[in-house]
Amino acid sequence: MRPDLVIFDCDGVLVDSEPVTNRAISENLAGYGLHLTVEECMAQFVGGTLSGVRDKARRMGADLPEDWVAEIHEATYAALRRGVSLIAGVRDLIDALEAAGVAYCVASNGSREKMRITLGQTGLWDRFEAAMFSARELGVAKPEPGLFLAAAKAHGVAPAACVVIEDSASGAEAAARAGMRCIGYVPEGAGAALRGQGAEIVTRMQDVVGRLGLDG
Repeated sequence: MRPDLVIFDCDGVLVDSEPVTNRAISENLAGYGLHLTVEECMAQFVGGTLSGVRDKARRMGADLPEDWVAEIHEATYAALRRGVSLIAGVRDLIDALEAAGVAYCVASNGSREKMRITLGQTGLWDRFEAAMFSARELGVAKPEPGLFLAAAKAHGVAPAACVVIEDSASGAEAAARAGMRCIGYVPEGAGAALRGQGAEIVTRMQDVVGRLGLDG
């Protein structure tokens, strides 16, 4: 069934920023005694907030200072400014949504500043600037459902008429708790964590058009 609103996650769904961000986190944590590969960082931290990363890294043995969140913000933003790419197929998907008259927005645990960096350099900022929901601004982060519910309310759309596109288990959980259908974008791997939260798995963004009923 065609939705009335499509809610995109940002990192890993619109832009391929997760490897860049987690490389910066990996390099930073090594300086505090916690040695994790980029892949291990992604497995541990994707879908969370930086304060959540801090708390988890401390439990894993990192001796992090009180101002670590501000420090890692600076490090990750600097890395992102050096360049990120658009997820393949996203631009065509957005074009299909616009052609069908389906509203869309972005809802991210990241800040508006971070989205300005990533979406700005990929040409998507103008398409999302007026439809942007940030956990940093709203004070509620995934896996809590409030971020998605705020997006639905702002658009005057019932949760059951929304589709969320996510790449993390915490995002899929937030969608389930909000009463929204979730499509899990998993370009690599089996997507078991997202499927466990009720997400429908796709491995190519091009396949989402059919899942949303926009191809006929």
